[in-house]
Amino acid sequence: MRTIGFVGGGRIVRIMLGGWRQAGKLPEKIVISDPSSPMATTKNNREAAAQDIVFLAVHPPVMGAVLAEIASALKPDALVVSLAPKFTMSKISAALGGFARIARMIPNAPSIIGAGYNPVTFSPALAESDRRELTTLLEPLGESPVVTEEKLEAFAILSGMGPTYLWFQLQALREVAAQCGLSEADIAPALKRTVCGATRTLLESGLSPTEVMDLIPVKPLGEDEASVKNLYLTKLPALYAKIKP
Repeated sequence: MRTIGFVGGGRIVRIMLGGWRQAGKLPEKIVISDPSSPMATTKNNREAAAQDIVFLAVHPPVMGAVLAEIASALKPDALVVSLAPKFTMSKISAALGGFARIARMIPNAPSIIGAGYNPVTFSPALAESDRRELTTLLEPLGESPVVTEEKLEAFAILSGMGPTYLWFQLQALREVAAQCGLSEADIAPALKRTVCGATRTLLESGLSPTEVMDLIPVKPLGEDEASVKNLYLTKLPALYAKIKP
């Protein structure tokens, strides 16, 4: 059984462990290095980096220092998977002294229940067997489409951070529904089907976005739609520019 290492022990590690656990697919040996995480098994990044598949679960500002620290600890046949935006595979390879067995993934929080969308890209140095091994490992977390590296930061905006744009609004709608007298047993299926159905209607109905939005005549938040849309069109492109390599 191949061993797993996580350099970093934050939220994304919790998400991935949760997804594997709920599917009954938790790897046998997982080493997690972090100075303060309750999930950590060690504070030594080099110990985590000495495993067979090594996930880099650290933020871009500290990535360079972490790569320098772990470079000499990697096994020659290890597979290194970066979970961060901004750092390209070529930059990671250079920081690791030319080590080229690298993949990158943009994780998606619904992976915690096996419903994730986790785009992945592979270095040319990885054989087909390496790619299959990683995609098999990721299967319990949801979908892991293979994409070109230059798309990853865009996926970070869309799927990586996408749930944060929606969750607080969905929770507010859930609370309003409860105030209106619905039980949680009423709310849960209605909310789930409404969100899924609304998404499918926008993407699959064959109607234009304007036609879709005109299907319901009453728009209680209509006066605020322009303000919300403006937040999307200003804040998110600015964030994309910040995380793009």
